[in-house]
Parts: sequence; structure tokens; C-alpha cells
Amino acid sequence: MKFKKTFLTAVCACAMGFSSMANAGSVITDGSTSMEKVMGMLIESFEGNGIDVTYNPTGSGSGITAVLEGRADIGLSSRALKAQEQEKLVGTDLAYDAIVVVVNKNNSLANITTEQVKDLYTGKITNWKDLGGADAPVVLIGREAGSGTRDGFESVTDTKNACKYRQELTSTGDVITTVGQNENAVGYASLSAVNDTVKVLTFNGVEASEATVLDKTYKLQRPFVFVTPKNKALSKDAQTFLDYSLSDEAKPFIVKAGVVPAKN
Repeated sequence: MKFKKTFLTAVCACAMGFSSMANAGSVITDGSTSMEKVMGMLIESFEGNGIDVTYNPTGSGSGITAVLEGRADIGLSSRALKAQEQEKLVGTDLAYDAIVVVVNKNNSLANITTEQVKDLYTGKITNWKDLGGADAPVVLIGREAGSGTRDGFESVTDTKNACKYRQELTSTGDVITTVGQNENAVGYASLSAVNDTVKVLTFNGVEASEATVLDKTYKLQRPFVFVTPKNKALSKDAQTFLDYSLSDEAKPFIVKAGVVPAKN
């Protein structure tokens, strides 16, 4: 299977030879970069029955637009649909993901509170010494406008339109790489995307895990959403892939991707 970070295509499932979009036996998905890992798991596990599933990691806002403009069968959003979007689109929760605050591995901080996050990202705290760390300036890293991760982070921490970012990056991977390379940086990312190049902080004393996301004790979380047209039926191929992704059969693969399956 071919699964790359940009414009990924995988050969996938279902012996039904129905058409989707312009190509027979194909499904186009487009959107959230944070959903890369879970989409990879779903596509791989769905593989083998004659439908090509393409995943274009363009960001949540772009994925929603792609469905509205008819360029994608299924949009992928790492935020809930807004009221205006719900007039033309349907959002179906696939899973729930923890957003984690990450710092460089040399940072001494272990936990951060909602208020501290707010003070950092709105510029009230500008030096790590104010949080018990080194006497060094805080470098704020975030995602670009339209990112579902950014929307989720800013909504939960009450920092929407108030963050003083040093850098606004276009993918989760870029955030992790940048924080890993800068001792003074702080950023946020999907839990499923983090690796050992950064340190994950507990949030209000709670560690992000499947259990704490499911029982809602970890508060910095957001949904992974499949976005489809409201007044237009999906092609049979796209419906087959959607139904599979929401089925009990797919749930172990969603868990393996590091997120919590929604109870649809």
C-alpha cells in the first residue's frame, strides 16, 4: 500500500464496482492532517476489495470546502462543524482525540493548567521562569488559521483570536519538529501524532490517555469528524467506506491509531 504524507493513495476495499466522483471504484477524502494516522489505519484495514481510497491531508477547513465544492466525497475535520456549515453539511464523529501541550525535552515543566496555557498564548507570560522554568523567552508555536487542531485548542483554552504566535505552521508534524528543535518553544498537537522528540505535559494534572479521553477527565480534546453533503447522497463506494469506518470491525484499528472510537 502506498501511504505518503501528501496526496496519499491506497488501494482499498469492496467488491462492488460502483463509481465515486469521476473515477469508478474510488473514494476521495480530504482534510485534517491530524487524522493522518487514523486514516492510514482505516484505509489499510479496508484494503483488498477494489476501491481506491485517496486521502489528501490539506487541513480541516480545506477538507470542508472540498466537500462543499464537490471535490471530495468525504471531508475530514478535527473540529465540530459550525452552525453555518451544518446548513449544507453533516458531521459524523469518528473518534475523539486528545490535544496535548508539548515542550522541548530539555524543558523542566511537567504539568500545565488551563490558566497557564491561556496566559502563555495570550502573551501575559513571556518567560519560562514565571512557570518555574529557565530564564528564557517563551516561543509560541501554533497551527495556521482554519486548522481543526487550532480551533479545538483555542476553544477549550478560551484563547480564540487572542494567541500571540511566533510561528503558525501548516501541519501537526511541523509543530512537533519545531518544538523538538527549540528549547524555548511550546506547541500543541494531536496525541496520536506525538513522538519521543518532545515532552507531553499533563493538563490540569491529568495525563492524556484513551481512558481519560473516554471518561472526559482530560478536558483538552476534540472530535475527528467525517463530513458529508447534507442534501446529496454519497456514492455507493463512499457510503461503503463510511459504513466500514464507523463499524465495530474498524474500532480496533481506530484504537491502534491512538484515538478513542466514537459510540455511533
